[in-house]
Amino acid sequence: MAKETTEAKKPGRFAEIRQAYSAIKTLDAKIGWTMLAAALVTFAVIVGLGFLLGGLWRWYLIIIAIPSALLAAVFVMNRRGNKAMYGALEGRAGAAGAALQGVGKRGWYASTEPVAVDVNRAAKPSDLAGSAMVFRALGRPGVVLIGEGPKQRALKLLKAEEKKVSRVAPGVPIHLWVIGDGDDEVKVSKISSKLTRMRPVLTKDEASVVNKRLKSLGGLRTGVPAGMDPTRARVDRKAMKGK
Repeated sequence: MAKETTEAKKPGRFAEIRQAYSAIKTLDAKIGWTMLAAALVTFAVIVGLGFLLGGLWRWYLIIIAIPSALLAAVFVMNRRGNKAMYGALEGRAGAAGAALQGVGKRGWYASTEPVAVDVNRAAKPSDLAGSAMVFRALGRPGVVLIGEGPKQRALKLLKAEEKKVSRVAPGVPIHLWVIGDGDDEVKVSKISSKLTRMRPVLTKDEASVVNKRLKSLGGLRTGVPAGMDPTRARVDRKAMKGK
């Protein structure tokens, strides 16, 4: 019997760029003009260099200038897109989890879901604003616990998670971070870059073993209301109906 192809065909590279541009434009209305300026400047510099060198270099650099201009535009789009995305995340519940997306490609075990949450009881059931959360990342530098929300409650959650981690992974370095703008705090936009700059201590095999031990801790153990999606601050109605 012929194999059925049910998976949707993945979009091409240009389709992905177009989708990314559309998404970024909702956050940065000037992105189109900035990309155009970057492309024109790049094209002008390379072509100008070609005319200075003369001869065959002129035509060679004109050919090179076109793809280089496109690359410059895409580079600017990525940089401004990241800046706009992190700007939109600042102050939102679950921002640290969103910032951890993609670090798995850099040798980290991380989840966008919090490992601990202290819900703001005064808020609506579907609103995690004002709640404290802890997210966890594991890599060769050790375990990084990232707290966000009201600082004192976040610190309390961090200390509790630190004890849990130290029980299942004794001797493994544990780093405690708090999201914020203070001198002893970490901005959401700096999480990914700070993780990648940390000094390795564990081997890849040791990190893999520690990851398995951390999984034994399970998921959330604190008071998140039933039917709540903690990273999206909304009610999971299917989960509520199953109760």
